[in-house]
Amino acid sequence: MSTIQRNMSLTGDASNYLNPTQKIATVIGLAGLGIIVFSLFHEFANQALWLTLSLLAIGGGIVLFAKGSYSGKLEGIKNHGVWIKSISSRGFWGWVAGISLTGFYVILYFYEGLLGANPDGNTGIVGLFDPLSRFLSGNPASQWFVYGTLYTVAILAFGIKFIWKYRHNRYEQLRTVSVMFFQTAFAFLIPELMARLNSDSFSLPYNDLKNMWPLNYYAFDGWRVDQFINAETIGIAFLVFAVLSVFVISPILTYKYGKRWYCSWVCGCGGLAETAGDSFRQLSDKRMVAWKVERWVIHSVLVFSVVMTTAVVSTYLGYDSEKYWLTKDMFLIGVAVFLGLLFAVIWYYKREELAKDARYGAIGYLVIVLGLIAIHYFSNNQLFLFEAGDLRSFYGFLIGAVFSGVIGTGFYPIFGNRVWCRMGCPMAGILGIQQRLFSKFRITTNGGQCISCGNCSTYCEMGIDVRSYAQKGENIVRASCVGCGICSAVCPRGVLKLENGPLEGRIDGNQVLLGNDVDLMSLVNEK
Repeated sequence: MSTIQRNMSLTGDASNYLNPTQKIATVIGLAGLGIIVFSLFHEFANQALWLTLSLLAIGGGIVLFAKGSYSGKLEGIKNHGVWIKSISSRGFWGWVAGISLTGFYVILYFYEGLLGANPDGNTGIVGLFDPLSRFLSGNPASQWFVYGTLYTVAILAFGIKFIWKYRHNRYEQLRTVSVMFFQTAFAFLIPELMARLNSDSFSLPYNDLKNMWPLNYYAFDGWRVDQFINAETIGIAFLVFAVLSVFVISPILTYKYGKRWYCSWVCGCGGLAETAGDSFRQLSDKRMVAWKVERWVIHSVLVFSVVMTTAVVSTYLGYDSEKYWLTKDMFLIGVAVFLGLLFAVIWYYKREELAKDARYGAIGYLVIVLGLIAIHYFSNNQLFLFEAGDLRSFYGFLIGAVFSGVIGTGFYPIFGNRVWCRMGCPMAGILGIQQRLFSKFRITTNGGQCISCGNCSTYCEMGIDVRSYAQKGENIVRASCVGCGICSAVCPRGVLKLENGPLEGRIDGNQVLLGNDVDLMSLVNEK
């Protein structure tokens, strides 16, 4: 007796079931995870062998799953049943994945002993990773080494999956290779190998070379600055590089290429979101209320980061100008003057580009920061917020652990893959302001070709309603846009294009759509 086919799709059955290759891949991947979990209850005789088998099984399972998903399929982006599959549509398996990831992060950050981390000798999962840690750095593993290893394996394996899926788009392939490289080399291997340089007379602090302030919120803590200074030439070089990254390198690159140079090509958080979180990008909230909340939350975190860093740095500066070339008073006055001048420049040149609430918010935030600095300065440096460690510890717990880790990554299957980048990352906040006001980067649109299919808006991980811009032929210049290019990759008509360059000489799409008399040939001849 035949069954009734109720699927009315003209493009075929977007099945919720796994094909045989995907099923085998799932079993292999779960077996790799099973080895890691089993190590909590049983200490393997040959930890190096079992760790190798585990990591190969996890990575191989992901790659094999990708083969089952995309091998033999035509190039180009399809929906692949993302709103039908339980894992990618906030279904049962999506919630299971979200709760599991959240639970792992909670244990990692707050209950590392459950993973086997022990100063007297690691056991459990941390002990399983000891052979790899000793091979790279010569030191026993920690919960952070376990996390870094799994993080890197995830980006590499899911990166291959991502490249296979977007094999029709060279831009997506290049930026994925970039984040895979920076995570593996600059965030994992090089910092671990740098530890081998340490001895009884020389100590270089662990340093993720691509992680800068304010994302690296402890970059200018007193103990870390002391470590760099004590490491002499190479340490001073790293410290100078950290300062230049914030005030010179990052602004120049953002001006030329937008925040995408970091958020989509370098950043580890963005790398994990783009690769492992790709299946959940459509879950990002596109509502206007989400955008309003996003703007206030992320800039509040940025202000918090500025105040916290100012507080921390001020705690290890002295008052005697004969002993310190930079005294505490000079530093506080310098920060206040710098922020005041920066605000004045933006207000003078770019005020018209700020919405009314953005103007009020900018004034309010500036008054708060300068007010705290002034109170601290005129109260003989007794403001409680600037006590050593208090604000730093609170920021590290709330933003560095709970927001970026537990919520930012654990909630991929529920809120989408860029929750942290949208709502909490202070680095994204700074780069977003630069991109919105000063950058040459924008996404140009050809409104006459738009068929309003909605693919661009659906797959925008930052919650931008790209279609509304495309329908009007309006350039997209948004602080939140990370330049991932997925909107362009999924557009069936080639409406969207990522560009770096001035607005002068470009055709105004709004004028064309309105039917106004636009002399297109004169614009072409001017170039």
